[in-house]
Amino acid sequence: MLPVSLRSLLLAAAFLFPAVALAQGANIGFGGAEHDSSLPVEITADQLDVSQADGRAKFTGNVVVGQGEMRLTGAVVDVEYGESATGETEVKRLHASGGVTLFNGAEAAEGQEAVYTLETGEVVMTGDVVLTQGENAMAGEKLTVNLDTGTGVMEGRVRVVFQSQDAQGAQGDGQ
Repeated sequence: MLPVSLRSLLLAAAFLFPAVALAQGANIGFGGAEHDSSLPVEITADQLDVSQADGRAKFTGNVVVGQGEMRLTGAVVDVEYGESATGETEVKRLHASGGVTLFNGAEAAEGQEAVYTLETGEVVMTGDVVLTQGENAMAGEKLTVNLDTGTGVMEGRVRVVFQSQDAQGAQGDGQ
């Protein structure tokens, strides 16, 4: 058993310096405000190849996908589209690869790949994912985010860095 003074010191350090937390999976909030995945999708890229027979389009080079306030960037984005209930053509799923960044509000997530399913509003990012929320950061192998509800789960040996309020104030003061 640890002496009382050492135990107290360790507990105090744990509460005063909540800098790093490790876990197997962590629930998170994402995007602050709710996102509407039924909004129109706008895509810009250097090149577009379309296969109407397969219902697919491939955007390559500096790809930026926008929907409301959300932005998704990557080197390549494969788009699966199909017919809606009203008979119109609509985007069903986006698969971004080649280094992907997802921005929503003041938050950003980076990974190697991302799949965005518009019907569910779900984005699954994989490959050394890093999520930044203000001064705080979280890293893992897989991030699943529901843009419509603003919730998510980080999996795969999760590492979290929380900045204390004192540290954030000191950084803002230039100290």
